[in-house]
Amino acid sequence: MAYQSEAALEQQFIEQLNKQEYTTVAIPDYDALVENFKVQFEAFNAPKLDTPITDKEWERIFNLMLGKSVFQSAKILRDKFVLEREDGTKVYLSFFDQDHTKNIFQVTHQTTVVGKYVNRYDVTILVNGLPLIQVELKRRGIDIREAVNQVMRYKKHSYNGLYHFIQLFIVSNGVDTKYFANSDRDLMYSLAFFWTDFNNVRITNLKDFSISFLARDHIIKMLTRYTILNDTDKILMVMRPYQVYAVEALIRQATLTNRNAYIWHTTGAGKTLTSFKTAQILAANPNIKKVIFLVDRKDLDSQTTEEFNKFEAGSVDVTDRTDVLVRQMKDKNRQLKHIKDELGRTDNPQLLRKVEILQAFLDRVVVGLESADEIDAAYNDFENEAKREEIVAFAKTEDIDASMLTDIISEYEFSGTMDAGNIRDRIEKPLPLLKKRSLVNRIVDFIRQHTEKYQ
Repeated sequence: MAYQSEAALEQQFIEQLNKQEYTTVAIPDYDALVENFKVQFEAFNAPKLDTPITDKEWERIFNLMLGKSVFQSAKILRDKFVLEREDGTKVYLSFFDQDHTKNIFQVTHQTTVVGKYVNRYDVTILVNGLPLIQVELKRRGIDIREAVNQVMRYKKHSYNGLYHFIQLFIVSNGVDTKYFANSDRDLMYSLAFFWTDFNNVRITNLKDFSISFLARDHIIKMLTRYTILNDTDKILMVMRPYQVYAVEALIRQATLTNRNAYIWHTTGAGKTLTSFKTAQILAANPNIKKVIFLVDRKDLDSQTTEEFNKFEAGSVDVTDRTDVLVRQMKDKNRQLKHIKDELGRTDNPQLLRKVEILQAFLDRVVVGLESADEIDAAYNDFENEAKREEIVAFAKTEDIDASMLTDIISEYEFSGTMDAGNIRDRIEKPLPLLKKRSLVNRIVDFIRQHTEKYQ
């Protein structure tokens, strides 16, 4: 491969980001960063602002933002805050949005910042004016560990002020590219990850990494969904690619189908974090009433309780009494529930009783099982109920007998063949020939779609 300087790699990277609709902005120093943030922040919040933000109001905003740790800054970034305006009114403002189309994406390079020493940063990605992703580059042939070491030096020397809002670092030499979360602690190279595609093939080339990882919709998901704030250790955690793909697959299965699903992770692969993030996202879905996390032995229960409370303080409700469990299930104020049942093994009949309780009191349940052999047992009743409700609803719409429709579906599932003439003969209500033929066609389509869904 021909020699490529670091400057050439940097320019090539910025040109690629421009193709991905990042706007290049010149930010020569920290003062320019602050001024750019003011402009972009006002533009982002423009629908909520009747008049421009005044100097006194900016002072209140910066009092909130500056002088905080990386962890505290990450919390501020994700919260809305109330700005009391000079006229006494109050307005809720935010720093970014989960909908990537509502955010302003910019890229700058070679910003000089004076701290303990004078440092010049390679590439900074800004969202609504805030530096959320810092990219350090090395020319081809240089180990990317050198870029990590450089980030560490910058953290000690000059990453202050708005730079405390950096969420992710990316290091690359053009051939190898990794990402890792920011921290108030020393950064560990072991926590820098390669990105992969869905089939777990590494995406190491910087251009390919940019197209996949830094796609505007994806990077916002990485920041809003897949970066976790550990409340116990006060650190940021970014998920590995296989965890991200696992969560997204579970979300699709839970929200777009009525079928079961499971994810297999090996020991030490971060199963609890994957489970927590899946439960948290599903719990925020208004169409899902409760999210129940089941474990099949006590040692996992203690571990899960501890880990869940790290990821979201107070997210675990503990009980070993059925009446309390029922009250917790009926509580509409809390969507994310981890229930400690003190059951032991999954073949314990008490666990089956708990499943019956869940079925009795919840309209729609998503159950996450960790190391449980009887995964289908927890779902079968819910799936059967979903099948029945679909059949009844269709039969009511078409004014036909639901039990007749159920029998035809059972026959089709058993034989694999469907006789339209037989269906026509079993429709008892009198209809003109063309209308009956149209009804039969709709029934045939429904049966095929219904059966395929639950295969």
